[in-house]
Amino acid sequence: MRFAAVGLDHRHIFHMVGDLIAAGATCVGFDPVTSDERVVTGFRERFPELKPVDADKLLDDPSIDLIACASIPSERAAVAIRAMKAGKDVMVDKPGVTSFEQLAAIEATVKETGRIFSVCFSERFIVPATIVAGKLIADGAIGRVVQTLGVGPHRFNRAIRPPWFFDSQYYGGILTDIASHQIDQFLHFTGSNDAEIVTSSVGHFGDPDFPDFEDFGEVLLRSDRANGYIRVDWFTADGLPTWGDGRLTILGTKGTIELRKYVDIAGRPGTDHVFLVDGSGTRHIDASKEPLTYFRNLVADIADRTETAMAQQHVFTVCRLALEAQANAVRVPKAG
Repeated sequence: MRFAAVGLDHRHIFHMVGDLIAAGATCVGFDPVTSDERVVTGFRERFPELKPVDADKLLDDPSIDLIACASIPSERAAVAIRAMKAGKDVMVDKPGVTSFEQLAAIEATVKETGRIFSVCFSERFIVPATIVAGKLIADGAIGRVVQTLGVGPHRFNRAIRPPWFFDSQYYGGILTDIASHQIDQFLHFTGSNDAEIVTSSVGHFGDPDFPDFEDFGEVLLRSDRANGYIRVDWFTADGLPTWGDGRLTILGTKGTIELRKYVDIAGRPGTDHVFLVDGSGTRHIDASKEPLTYFRNLVADIADRTETAMAQQHVFTVCRLALEAQANAVRVPKAG
């Protein structure tokens, strides 16, 4: 499978390209146009063998099967639509879209072209702990899943953020952006095909230089199978040795699973800590060596026209629910 990178505006492009290569795909080039030269510099350092190529040439090249895109969020849909109309499948960084109009256009293009539009929900797809959790649930370790509690804290890192990062017309709002990860996980781990947004809110409590920037958000959602709560924020303290203490707690009728994805603040080294509580007791599982599946499954889907990496309708549903949560969110006033 041959692919190219178009849209080097977010560092997520590093793992998108790197993990595709690790899955056996061949990257034939990247478009160096960017809103943040630091991203391109980092990309060149990680992939010195890759050559810069104009985006038009990459998009028009019939030998390229997939376009990987981490452009400014509001521009991803346009890149994806052009790529699909040129006969290519697409993998974009989250959020895949920033408006209902973009989502409708993406859905129409997928129907028209038969191409794959995949969103790389990295908080599930590049986290081995989520794969172990899925296996435990499939084995009945905690019974029927009835609720998920997902938190997505991030470090603000103001000094390395480009201007578009602070403007919701470009990033789509905190729930459209970050909470799409937790919505994806809610649907996946509860086995839900759809859900409703019961309530949602956003707010700004931090840096006074960006009073309109949403640095806090929460969502309560419900399906016909389970309930879910989501909290996302930009308040990770500098003392944490990674960018965020992302956690997911999955409640079942016979036990619970907690994922501490990036760090165990109790002191265990490394990432991908799974804690299982069931009828036999408590257990810690080191999931860090579990192989990732999304990228190799996507490569196979492109060849076989299947949906093993992620169902196409799931992608659309996650995007729609994130947009609904954002559109209906109550703005929480800043106290004091």
